[in-house]
Amino acid sequence: MGDERRYSCETAADTVAWINDIIQFLTPHFSSFINPHVVHFFKDRLWENVNAEWINFLRREPVQNLLLIPSGVVQDHWPTSLKEFILKLRSMVFCREQADINTALPGLQMTSINRVIAQGMNGKKKHEVEALSAVVSIVADSVRADAIVDVGAGQGYLAQVLAFQYQHPVIAIDACSHHGMVTDARAERIKKHYTSKMVKSGSGMQNLNVPKTITCRVLSIESLKTLVETSVPSDDHEQSTLRGENQEDKGKLDCPNDANNRPSTVLAGLHACGDLSVIMLKTFLGCRDVEAVVSIGCCYNLLSEESIGDGESQCGFPMSHAVRSTGLSLGKSARDLACQSAERWRSLDMHAGIHNFELHAFRAAFQMVLSKYYPEVAISTPSIGRKGKALRRRNQRRSAESDSKLHLKGSTCNTRQNFPAGVPAESKAEGTFGSASETQTLSGEISSNESAEYEGIKIDNKFSNFENFCQSGLSHLGLKHSHDVSLQGTWKEVEPFSDLIGPYWSLRAALGPLLETLILLDRLLFLQEQGNALEAYLLPIFDPNISPRNVAIIAKKIDKDLRSS
Repeated sequence: MGDERRYSCETAADTVAWINDIIQFLTPHFSSFINPHVVHFFKDRLWENVNAEWINFLRREPVQNLLLIPSGVVQDHWPTSLKEFILKLRSMVFCREQADINTALPGLQMTSINRVIAQGMNGKKKHEVEALSAVVSIVADSVRADAIVDVGAGQGYLAQVLAFQYQHPVIAIDACSHHGMVTDARAERIKKHYTSKMVKSGSGMQNLNVPKTITCRVLSIESLKTLVETSVPSDDHEQSTLRGENQEDKGKLDCPNDANNRPSTVLAGLHACGDLSVIMLKTFLGCRDVEAVVSIGCCYNLLSEESIGDGESQCGFPMSHAVRSTGLSLGKSARDLACQSAERWRSLDMHAGIHNFELHAFRAAFQMVLSKYYPEVAISTPSIGRKGKALRRRNQRRSAESDSKLHLKGSTCNTRQNFPAGVPAESKAEGTFGSASETQTLSGEISSNESAEYEGIKIDNKFSNFENFCQSGLSHLGLKHSHDVSLQGTWKEVEPFSDLIGPYWSLRAALGPLLETLILLDRLLFLQEQGNALEAYLLPIFDPNISPRNVAIIAKKIDKDLRSS
């Protein structure tokens, strides 16, 4: 069932064929799934955009099955057309399972980050820096780079591992001066540690690479190009000083590649946001000093699509000539959707899934309130912040307090279990969001006709949670809750359709990985269109369950004309 075609992006022709199939598949769904905003779910009756057979089937599905849809998992009893849609979609998604980078990059030796360098990193950051630093290091070695420029360096984690652990000269560029100060302070502490270690071991004092920090907002190709050309010195003595080397023993990187004796540089970026990743790739082509680039992008929602000046140099999407020639424009909703992670969806348990869908229902119902009572505000589809998370934290505190009180009373009553944060008392389905009349009641849960009080503890229901959500949202927007505003009337109007938002949002989210694939392939194709002047490929180097934006674009110049242009 579904399309068994195996897609490849080894050549420009392969990539173009893959992209064309994606565009052909996506085009009919822009109006029904991609462009509509979920906050307008009730107002615009978005469920009517979906095949009626699909939506009726999925509204009765356990939440766990809905959460697997973005990963391409289908159930045998689903309608054939629905299964074909999901499987076809998933067949075109770039596989983001973590690659064996030791096999993909022969000679790579990834080492664990020691405790001193890892200080301040959370588990996700340590995982990312450990893998990316090893990849960047071997790429830098392969082009005999004189320096690595860490673009969007943040607090300098990647830069410091490359400098202290892999002994590369590194320049760390970030727009935030505070980040630069933090990077310098961390580097000084790390340097003291290594110096003390050398003294205690009696190995003699060795020169240590310390990242050079530059505070600058990179807004264009020209600005990054200028930074590269002026920050990496071309004089042999200055290069050795940057590397911390003695002139008598200059080491492996003191051999400029081109005939003009210019220093060679590698651009590296760990989750360089929006257009910054694009600027890196274009600077790689446009700057003769840059021999290679290793870029992992993120924040596709921040990509520009409108031309500035000549229309090509500053456009974040599309980058390639082939995609530009199609006239495709994604739009903000599509770029937002490209940030969805199938792995994150799959990792949610039943209760978290219910809570996620419920918050979408609250937000969409709140938009109905705004449209009816505050139309001038609703026009802008305002952001109300992370009200759902705040609501969840409050519910978690209440739940914890309830557990404590029940425990102190020594209650042995097994007629109910405390609900997880955000799960309403009347949700009776076995993992089903919304209507529960046709499904089994969860073992031990309170039934919908029981009292809303249990041993003096108030049990929140959906409407009271929605009411709290609205009060918080109105307060955030600086609006007063007038007595004329009937929250109960709005909730009564939308509640019959609230169980449809889970299926709709799951199907919509399934398009996210495909949109990300399109963006990644466009970037790769942009490089492949240079012909044999360079080699470029995509490599998933992180565990996507830990870091969903895990695909690195790696490119190196192999044509002498391109390198000296």
